[in-house]
Amino acid sequence: MSDQAVVAVYSFVRNMVGLVTKPYETYRTIVNHGSLWEILPLSLLVSSYLIIASLVKTATFRPYMLTKHFIVLALAVGTMYGLVVGLVWIIGKMVGGKGNLRGVVLGWAYTLVPTVCWFLATSLLYMVIPPPRTDRPLGMLFSLLFLFFSSVLFFWKLVLSYLTLRFSLKIDLFRIVIISIVTIPVVVLYSVGMYRLGIFKIPFV
Repeated sequence: MSDQAVVAVYSFVRNMVGLVTKPYETYRTIVNHGSLWEILPLSLLVSSYLIIASLVKTATFRPYMLTKHFIVLALAVGTMYGLVVGLVWIIGKMVGGKGNLRGVVLGWAYTLVPTVCWFLATSLLYMVIPPPRTDRPLGMLFSLLFLFFSSVLFFWKLVLSYLTLRFSLKIDLFRIVIISIVTIPVVVLYSVGMYRLGIFKIPFV
């Protein structure tokens, strides 16, 4: 088990580099040869953000409140992940997908990397440069840079999501669009529910 964990961490680091430098080839390798053990370091990465988010939401260091926030956020993220994977797999098979569930589970897990990067950056900036921010030139420059940063991560997220569906289900663009049309409204409804419960203001997808 320990050997598998070490190999998974090595594969995770290698894939993280590949997601930036050559996402197409990397995703083909992840879906076809990846191990579910790679979800372990991915889970640790997500957990690191959830810990920071819990610290941001809790004004004072209160272990009970921090633990409560962490558990609630973890359950919300886990449910969202399971919901998306389940919908993608079910709708994918309905439209003729020929892949396997392991590929969808692992592939979609890696699409969380841009999401974690954005949320981590947002939380850290909230602590370092809390709002309100000025409308002076430096403040406006910061806003433009953050908008550019967010746009790059969003595009990266779309590319990884497309590659997940393309390789894990072995489907074309038309079927990918069909899956998206069905999945996105469900995700939106879930996100609205999380917003009204005060758990997430922005969906962690």
